[in-house]
Amino acid sequence: MDNREPRATADSDRRRLLIVLGVTSVYLVTELVGGYLTGSLALLSDAVHMLTDIAALCLGLLTLWISTRPASSAKTYGYLRAEILGALLNGLFLWLLVVFIWIEAVGRLRNPRSVSGLGVMAVAIVGIGVNTFSAWMTSTDPAGGPRRGMAMRAVFVHVISDLVGSVGVLASGALNYFTGWMQADPAVSILIGGLVLYGSWGLVREGVDILMESVPSHIDLDEMRTDLLAVSGTEEVHDLHVWCLTTRQIALSAHAVVAPDADRDRVLAEMCHLLQTKFDIHHLTLQLERDNRREHEPEHF
Repeated sequence: MDNREPRATADSDRRRLLIVLGVTSVYLVTELVGGYLTGSLALLSDAVHMLTDIAALCLGLLTLWISTRPASSAKTYGYLRAEILGALLNGLFLWLLVVFIWIEAVGRLRNPRSVSGLGVMAVAIVGIGVNTFSAWMTSTDPAGGPRRGMAMRAVFVHVISDLVGSVGVLASGALNYFTGWMQADPAVSILIGGLVLYGSWGLVREGVDILMESVPSHIDLDEMRTDLLAVSGTEEVHDLHVWCLTTRQIALSAHAVVAPDADRDRVLAEMCHLLQTKFDIHHLTLQLERDNRREHEPEHF
């Protein structure tokens, strides 16, 4: 494969993310101003929801930039986990904002305030257009095919949830304008707050799992151990660890006891091939042992 192809793909992703980030940021300001002028809490809460998109976009851009940074003797993994810390901080900050929105929404349900329904609908319609454009930008490649990158898929999910939020804001404005139901605005803002929690929960949970070096959810350690033991010449596998360096890179370390007459180079090559092809693990450390040293090592899975 041409080494220039991954870089070209990264450059294309970066340009698209920057375009979507610019459009989303402009609309965020529009919602903040529109929410202030119309008195709509739904618009203000949807603006907070837009922050989840901006956070995802910034993390995607950070990931693309981080991937080109070299490791050093002080940071042998480089700065791969910077995106994880950013995701946790963004998620926790959004949770605090949601609490504030819900407290304000409950107050407005009890004491409704006048909202300019027509103005809310106008801003929401613009939001539907912006989010539809952003969804298209993050769901297709330049040739029109599906985009497979994890970072782009994460951004796409955020954009779709925000599109739903814009539809909700439009509904609240319509209900307020045509029926005079003033509680529609805070009611929708509560629903949008739920969308914010739903969108940010995945970031926080995944970030915590990575920092705790949990086994990736799609990896079955028992199946992996069985597959490794199936390699001819392998007698035992212990001290098996699998963890995420980032959302896209998985690492593994393990000790394997091999038979005295086994070809260690062949066993190692077959294990590496298995882990790379079946489990997509390329950062791995396998220690082959003639004598079982398990009882002299810390107790591990």
